[in-house]
Amino acid sequence: MAKIEKILEIMSRLRDPEQGCPWDREQTYDTIVPYTLEEAYEVADAIYRKDWEELRSELGDLLFQVVFYAQIAKEEGRFDFTDVVEAISEKMIRRHPHVFAGEQITSAEQQTKKWDEFKEEEKKKKGNTTNGSGLLADLPMRFPALSRARKMQSKMAKVGFDWPELSQVFDKLDEEIGELKQGLANRDQQNIEEEMGDLLFMCVNLARQIKVDPEKALHNANEKFRKRVEHMEEIAGNHGKVFAEMSLPEMEELWLAAKKAHKPHL
Repeated sequence: MAKIEKILEIMSRLRDPEQGCPWDREQTYDTIVPYTLEEAYEVADAIYRKDWEELRSELGDLLFQVVFYAQIAKEEGRFDFTDVVEAISEKMIRRHPHVFAGEQITSAEQQTKKWDEFKEEEKKKKGNTTNGSGLLADLPMRFPALSRARKMQSKMAKVGFDWPELSQVFDKLDEEIGELKQGLANRDQQNIEEEMGDLLFMCVNLARQIKVDPEKALHNANEKFRKRVEHMEEIAGNHGKVFAEMSLPEMEELWLAAKKAHKPHL
């Protein structure tokens, strides 16, 4: 508790109207959001890289974001950090009656279903949501697009609005590719963008159906590509060449070499 009090005191001093930090005093809820998202991604990156020392540091940075928001709220008389802690504690106890109240839940699947029921009950008690009412109203607009698409589709699948057969998903993918090709043939940029979005949405649907996290899959694909490019640049350098100045056939030859070199790690 003493260490928690220390970080709260640091934040309070940084926001002091007279002796605080000019930058920290100027911040608002809105201006801090980009930093919060950045810190969350850095936490995820440390986990992906299994850099546990870095994770400890990044978790501290993320915690500081929470403290920052709570300090601003305290100054406005809305709530403070202890209210935040109390709220999440009450929520976790309420959503885990099998742990804290003797209710019987025997599987993770059953718990997931129960968790959704708790969330729905809580939403009804609030009376309204930021984005209106309905099945998809509580999904934040600021979610990464792939993650938001997956969550939207998952919610609809729970009420039966889903492709029953995987073959139907592939058929729809073929259809979307055909519509994109048509848009390209017509040189209709607005339609091209729309059809590209539909195609990506269906790719997310396919990923969900085969139990693959599209965000993670794309992250892994990005890393695979990055490593292959680094390998290509290394080979070029070993031959006294600059990769960016090579011809396309030369680059393709290096690509095949890099692909072969990294194949065991895929």
